[in-house]
Amino acid sequence: MKQNKNTRGAFICLEGIDGAGKSFQAKRLVAYFTDHGLDAVYLTEPTDGQWGRKIRDQAGRGVRENPEEEYLLFMRDRRENVRDNIVPTLERNGVIVLDRYYFSTIAYQGARGLDTERIRAENEAFAPTPDVLLFLDVPVATGLDRISKNRSGTTAFETEEYLKRVREIFLDTVSSLDYAVVIDGTRPPDEVFEACLVAVRGMLPHLSGDQNRS
Repeated sequence: MKQNKNTRGAFICLEGIDGAGKSFQAKRLVAYFTDHGLDAVYLTEPTDGQWGRKIRDQAGRGVRENPEEEYLLFMRDRRENVRDNIVPTLERNGVIVLDRYYFSTIAYQGARGLDTERIRAENEAFAPTPDVLLFLDVPVATGLDRISKNRSGTTAFETEEYLKRVREIFLDTVSSLDYAVVIDGTRPPDEVFEACLVAVRGMLPHLSGDQNRS
Protein backbone atom coordinates (compact mmCIF):
# COMPACT_ATOMS: atom_id res chain seq x y z
CA MET A 1 0.00 0.00 0.00
CA LYS A 2 1.68 3.15 -1.25
CA GLN A 3 0.78 6.61 -0.01
CA ASN A 4 -0.70 9.10 -2.47
CA LYS A 5 2.13 11.59 -2.92
CA ASN A 6 -0.39 14.38 -3.49
CA THR A 7 -1.36 14.21 0.18
CA ARG A 8 0.57 15.83 3.01
CA GLY A 9 1.56 12.52 4.51
CA ALA A 10 4.49 10.20 3.86
CA PHE A 11 6.06 6.98 5.05
CA ILE A 12 9.85 7.12 5.44
CA CYS A 13 11.88 4.19 6.71
CA LEU A 14 15.51 4.14 7.85
CA GLU A 15 17.53 0.94 7.75
CA GLY A 16 21.10 -0.20 8.30
CA ILE A 17 23.22 -2.49 10.41
CA ASP A 18 23.68 -1.84 14.11
CA GLY A 19 25.72 1.30 14.67
CA ALA A 20 24.75 2.91 11.36
CA GLY A 21 23.09 5.91 13.05
CA LYS A 22 19.48 5.16 12.11
CA SER A 23 17.83 6.22 15.36
CA PHE A 24 19.74 9.50 15.58
CA GLN A 25 18.88 10.51 12.02
CA ALA A 26 15.27 9.30 12.25
CA LYS A 27 14.66 11.49 15.30
CA ARG A 28 16.29 14.46 13.55
CA LEU A 29 13.97 13.99 10.59
CA VAL A 30 10.91 13.92 12.86
CA ALA A 31 12.06 17.13 14.56
CA TYR A 32 12.63 18.76 11.18
CA PHE A 33 9.20 17.84 9.83
CA THR A 34 7.50 18.88 13.06
CA ASP A 35 9.26 22.25 12.95
CA HIS A 36 7.91 22.67 9.41
CA GLY A 37 4.31 22.18 10.48
CA LEU A 38 3.82 18.50 9.72
CA ASP A 39 2.17 15.82 11.84
CA ALA A 40 5.31 13.69 12.10
CA VAL A 41 5.79 10.65 14.33
CA TYR A 42 8.83 8.55 15.23
CA LEU A 43 8.24 4.80 15.31
CA THR A 44 10.68 1.98 15.87
CA GLU A 45 10.83 -1.79 15.57
CA PRO A 46 11.00 -3.79 17.69
CA THR A 47 8.23 -1.80 19.35
CA ASP A 48 7.46 -1.27 23.03
CA GLY A 49 4.66 -3.82 22.78
CA GLN A 50 4.68 -7.27 24.35
CA TRP A 51 6.47 -8.95 21.44
CA GLY A 52 8.97 -6.15 20.92
CA ARG A 53 9.91 -6.15 24.60
CA LYS A 54 10.47 -9.90 24.46
CA ILE A 55 12.75 -9.55 21.42
CA ARG A 56 14.85 -6.83 23.05
CA ASP A 57 15.03 -8.64 26.37
CA GLN A 58 16.27 -11.83 24.74
CA ALA A 59 18.80 -10.00 22.59
CA GLY A 60 20.16 -8.12 25.60
CA ARG A 61 20.63 -11.39 27.50
CA GLY A 62 22.32 -13.05 24.52
CA VAL A 63 19.38 -15.42 24.07
CA ARG A 64 17.93 -16.16 20.64
CA GLU A 65 15.04 -18.34 19.62
CA ASN A 66 15.53 -20.73 16.72
CA PRO A 67 15.32 -18.76 13.42
CA GLU A 68 11.67 -19.61 12.74
CA GLU A 69 10.47 -18.75 16.24
CA GLU A 70 12.45 -15.52 16.22
CA TYR A 71 10.91 -14.61 12.86
CA LEU A 72 7.41 -15.22 14.25
CA LEU A 73 8.14 -12.85 17.15
CA PHE A 74 9.06 -10.09 14.72
CA MET A 75 5.97 -10.78 12.65
CA ARG A 76 3.68 -10.58 15.68
CA ASP A 77 5.32 -7.33 16.75
CA ARG A 78 5.03 -5.87 13.25
CA ARG A 79 1.39 -6.80 12.83
CA GLU A 80 0.59 -4.87 16.01
CA ASN A 81 2.68 -1.91 14.83
CA VAL A 82 0.94 -1.83 11.46
CA ARG A 83 -2.51 -2.09 13.02
CA ASP A 84 -2.03 0.29 15.94
CA ASN A 85 0.46 2.87 14.64
CA ILE A 86 1.35 2.76 10.96
CA VAL A 87 -2.08 2.47 9.33
CA PRO A 88 -3.77 5.06 11.60
CA THR A 89 -0.99 7.58 10.91
CA LEU A 90 -1.19 7.02 7.16
CA GLU A 91 -4.97 7.34 7.23
CA ARG A 92 -4.72 10.80 8.79
CA ASN A 93 -1.98 11.76 6.27
CA GLY A 94 0.70 12.00 8.94
CA VAL A 95 4.41 11.62 8.29
CA ILE A 96 5.92 8.41 9.65
CA VAL A 97 9.65 8.08 10.20
CA LEU A 98 10.24 4.43 11.06
CA ASP A 99 13.48 3.17 12.59
CA ARG A 100 13.74 -0.39 11.18
CA TYR A 101 11.03 -2.33 9.33
CA TYR A 102 10.63 -5.60 7.50
CA PHE A 103 13.84 -4.97 5.53
CA SER A 104 15.69 -5.62 8.79
CA THR A 105 13.79 -8.88 9.15
CA ILE A 106 14.81 -9.85 5.62
CA ALA A 107 18.46 -9.11 6.43
CA TYR A 108 18.77 -10.35 10.02
CA GLN A 109 16.62 -13.44 9.72
CA GLY A 110 17.91 -14.10 6.21
CA ALA A 111 21.41 -14.15 7.67
CA ARG A 112 20.23 -16.97 9.93
CA GLY A 113 19.19 -19.03 6.94
CA LEU A 114 15.53 -18.15 6.34
CA ASP A 115 14.40 -17.54 2.78
CA THR A 116 14.56 -13.80 2.06
CA GLU A 117 11.95 -13.88 -0.70
CA ARG A 118 9.51 -15.66 1.59
CA ILE A 119 10.09 -13.06 4.32
CA ARG A 120 9.52 -10.19 1.92
CA ALA A 121 6.35 -11.70 0.44
CA GLU A 122 4.81 -12.52 3.82
CA ASN A 123 5.49 -9.03 5.14
CA GLU A 124 4.32 -7.18 2.06
CA ALA A 125 1.04 -9.09 2.27
CA PHE A 126 0.03 -6.91 5.24
CA ALA A 127 2.69 -4.22 5.84
CA PRO A 128 2.44 -0.95 3.87
CA THR A 129 5.40 -0.23 1.59
CA PRO A 130 7.33 2.92 2.52
CA ASP A 131 7.46 5.86 0.15
CA VAL A 132 11.19 6.25 0.82
CA LEU A 133 13.72 3.82 2.26
CA LEU A 134 16.96 5.40 3.48
CA PHE A 135 19.70 2.81 3.94
CA LEU A 136 22.57 4.19 6.02
CA ASP A 137 25.55 2.13 4.97
CA VAL A 138 28.60 1.68 7.18
CA PRO A 139 31.25 -1.06 7.28
CA VAL A 140 30.66 -3.61 10.03
CA ALA A 141 33.85 -2.55 11.84
CA THR A 142 32.57 1.03 11.97
CA GLY A 143 29.19 -0.03 13.36
CA LEU A 144 30.74 -2.19 16.05
CA ASP A 145 33.20 0.53 17.01
CA ARG A 146 30.35 3.00 17.48
CA ILE A 147 28.42 0.49 19.58
CA SER A 148 31.43 -0.13 21.82
CA LYS A 149 31.82 3.60 22.44
CA ASN A 150 28.15 4.20 23.23
CA ARG A 151 27.33 1.31 25.50
CA SER A 152 28.98 -1.38 27.60
CA GLY A 153 28.39 -4.39 25.36
CA THR A 154 26.86 -5.86 22.22
CA THR A 155 23.69 -7.90 21.86
CA ALA A 156 23.12 -11.27 20.27
CA PHE A 157 22.46 -9.49 16.96
CA GLU A 158 25.84 -7.74 16.89
CA THR A 159 28.61 -10.23 16.13
CA GLU A 160 31.04 -9.34 13.34
CA GLU A 161 30.59 -12.29 10.98
CA TYR A 162 26.84 -12.23 11.39
CA LEU A 163 26.63 -8.50 10.65
CA LYS A 164 28.76 -8.91 7.54
CA ARG A 165 26.16 -11.28 6.14
CA VAL A 166 23.36 -8.95 7.28
CA ARG A 167 24.96 -6.03 5.44
CA GLU A 168 25.34 -8.10 2.27
CA ILE A 169 21.65 -9.01 2.31
CA PHE A 170 20.64 -5.40 3.02
CA LEU A 171 22.66 -4.12 0.05
CA ASP A 172 21.30 -6.83 -2.23
CA THR A 173 17.74 -6.05 -1.16
CA VAL A 174 17.83 -2.26 -1.44
CA SER A 175 19.56 -2.38 -4.82
CA SER A 176 16.34 -3.75 -6.32
CA LEU A 177 14.01 -1.08 -4.87
CA ASP A 178 13.21 2.07 -6.80
CA TYR A 179 12.23 3.88 -3.60
CA ALA A 180 15.50 3.10 -1.77
CA VAL A 181 18.49 5.43 -1.42
CA VAL A 182 21.87 4.28 -0.09
CA ILE A 183 23.56 6.93 2.05
CA ASP A 184 27.16 6.87 3.24
CA GLY A 185 26.71 6.60 6.99
CA THR A 186 30.43 7.13 7.69
CA ARG A 187 30.15 10.84 6.90
CA PRO A 188 29.73 13.42 9.70
CA PRO A 189 26.22 13.32 11.20
CA ASP A 190 25.20 16.72 9.78
CA GLU A 191 26.21 15.61 6.28
CA VAL A 192 24.28 12.36 6.67
CA PHE A 193 21.22 14.33 7.75
CA GLU A 194 21.48 16.65 4.75
CA ALA A 195 21.80 13.63 2.45
CA CYS A 196 18.66 12.17 4.02
CA LEU A 197 16.78 15.43 3.46
CA VAL A 198 17.95 15.66 -0.16
CA ALA A 199 16.76 12.11 -0.79
CA VAL A 200 13.37 12.70 0.83
CA ARG A 201 12.81 16.01 -0.95
CA GLY A 202 13.73 14.45 -4.27
CA MET A 203 11.22 11.64 -3.91
CA LEU A 204 8.55 13.49 -1.90
CA PRO A 205 8.67 17.13 -3.02
CA HIS A 206 5.51 18.01 -1.08
CA LEU A 207 7.64 17.75 2.10
CA SER A 208 10.16 20.35 0.93
CA GLY A 209 8.77 23.54 2.46
CA ASP A 210 6.81 24.94 5.37
CA GLN A 211 3.29 23.54 5.60
CA ASN A 212 0.08 25.27 6.47
CA ARG A 213 -0.51 24.47 10.12
CA SER A 214 -4.25 24.96 9.90
